[in-house]
Amino acid sequence: MDKDILTIISRENSGFSKGQRLIAKYILDNYDKAAFMTAGKLGKAVGVSESTVVRFAAELGFDGYPGMRKALQEMIRSRLTSVQRIEASRDMLDDKNILKAVLSDDIDKLQTTLEEIDQDSFNRVIDSIINAGDIYIFASRTSRCLADFLAYYLGLIRSGVHLVDDNSAAEAYEQLLRIGEGDLFIGFTFPRYSARSAKVMGFAKDRGASTIGLTDSENSPFYGMADICLFAKSEMVSFVDSLVAPMSLVNAIVIAVGARSRDAISETFNKLEQVWSDYKVFEKADG
Repeated sequence: MDKDILTIISRENSGFSKGQRLIAKYILDNYDKAAFMTAGKLGKAVGVSESTVVRFAAELGFDGYPGMRKALQEMIRSRLTSVQRIEASRDMLDDKNILKAVLSDDIDKLQTTLEEIDQDSFNRVIDSIINAGDIYIFASRTSRCLADFLAYYLGLIRSGVHLVDDNSAAEAYEQLLRIGEGDLFIGFTFPRYSARSAKVMGFAKDRGASTIGLTDSENSPFYGMADICLFAKSEMVSFVDSLVAPMSLVNAIVIAVGARSRDAISETFNKLEQVWSDYKVFEKADG
């Protein structure tokens, strides 16, 4: 659906039955909680049957209730504060089954990412990394771990890889002072989107660098700005951002670049093994 689901609910309100109007009011007033309720829980909270909730979703044009709930989740991902996330997760997670619920949800995100990712865009990203002059990698807040991981492994494969620090806005721009045509900027941002990430990408783009955005959807500020966007599903789990699918995508990028640079990798790791051995970096296995 093109329009915000809350707008659709408000627009269609006059044609709803009494029970459907109760559902609509609850969602409009408590969308942060409703987005994570089952049809049964939502019906119980409102005082209507589960079947009424399912029919309400159909009335809005969804194939079923899961489709409506997903639309709600998509809408609010970048809106919720950490406190709202914690509150919303109480309806999503059973304290006795948190392990199963979180791992199952991450598996779903991996599967969705696999089904929806654009292979042509992925191939273009690998080409861009292989052919770039210098590469500058930037991420803010929780996405920083993704940037660290990518920069570490790309730095083993090739030279000219720079991890841009995010200690201050001025410092990020200073580190990008020499970026220009022929260089590549790789940025990460996932809900809640960091305002700084888009600004820093814009800075690199204005100076002629090619840009890649690793993000979650077309709702991202990177979409329409980056030359290439790759999407990996990342949704809220309580106050924690799930970065399992984005990290898996980073793994795929590193391995694909490595597959195109086998000779360089062999030479690099032969040297590294000697250094690690000389300086006793790793514990030796017994025997």
